[in-house]
Amino acid sequence: MKKENIKSLIESESDVHLNNLLPTEDVNIFKEMVEELKDTWTKKQVFRTETEARISVLQDMKYPDKASKYWQCVREQSVFLENLMTLSFEYRRNDIKIKRLEQKLKDEKDELKKELWKVDLDEKTFSKASMELVAKDRMREIKMWSKLKTEFDDGTFNTKDVNRHQLESYHQIMKNRVETITAGTSQPEVFNAVGQLRTIERVKKDGELKYDKKDEITFGKQKP
Repeated sequence: MKKENIKSLIESESDVHLNNLLPTEDVNIFKEMVEELKDTWTKKQVFRTETEARISVLQDMKYPDKASKYWQCVREQSVFLENLMTLSFEYRRNDIKIKRLEQKLKDEKDELKKELWKVDLDEKTFSKASMELVAKDRMREIKMWSKLKTEFDDGTFNTKDVNRHQLESYHQIMKNRVETITAGTSQPEVFNAVGQLRTIERVKKDGELKYDKKDEITFGKQKP
């Protein structure tokens, strides 16, 4: 849906219906702000920026190496793909509902029912515009995670099997957690962090995790 259509929806609501909801003074102010509100609605932040992705999501203490960052990008991108597909189905249903409402408006003789159908139609039309805005930003974030995946994929780790990097990554993660333990850290948190770190170090020492020539994980010590 184009920006001018959003503007027309806002204008239509302010010209007729907001008078029943707001004082006249506020309605007049709202009308003067239509261009600004259209701009606000169009450029508002929906999902995370690249800055937030790098600093908040892929923060170094939680994802200490390129492999762990890469695989978190895979997870994030997958979520956005699934959400975009679900939104596409919702969008299709919404379009059908709009067509049905348009047909009802055309056929309905009762004026009160026509008013009700018109409210529903305006609501579905606005929902359509909102879905398009969300879909656009979901696609932006899908492309952003693709860019980050390419950046972190330096050829030093396996990009086919998520399990391949985790022993080393988790080792550093647990080290980071243990290093941040203070006198105020709860006993369960200490128990969990220290327990995982000791387990990782034992697993690495004992060679419990090995990979065969096909890059498939096997458990237990390998026979010579």
